Amino acid sequence: MTKRTSLKLTDERQRKLDKASSIVAEDEYDDPPMSVVIDAALTHLVESKQNIDNARGDIDPETIQTVANTSVIGLRYRTSIESKWR
Repeated sequence: MTKRTSLKLTDERQRKLDKASSIVAEDEYDDPPMSVVIDAALTHLVESKQNIDNARGDIDPETIQTVANTSVIGLRYRTSIESKWR
């Protein structure tokens, strides 16, 4: 991963940040800082992968694939987790 000092906020990225912010906010009046929203999103991604790995063997692969497939974490039946970003 390349470290950068700035983050370009495209319209789509801003929409995603706004949606994520509403999920992280304690109530409708809370406006969490962007760093909190990004930290929450990263934590969710890492924990989701761990949860998927932990569920293997206990839950059938078709159910895991149905529940856990997203545009970020792509699951193939009986194979591995792949990132669709690169």
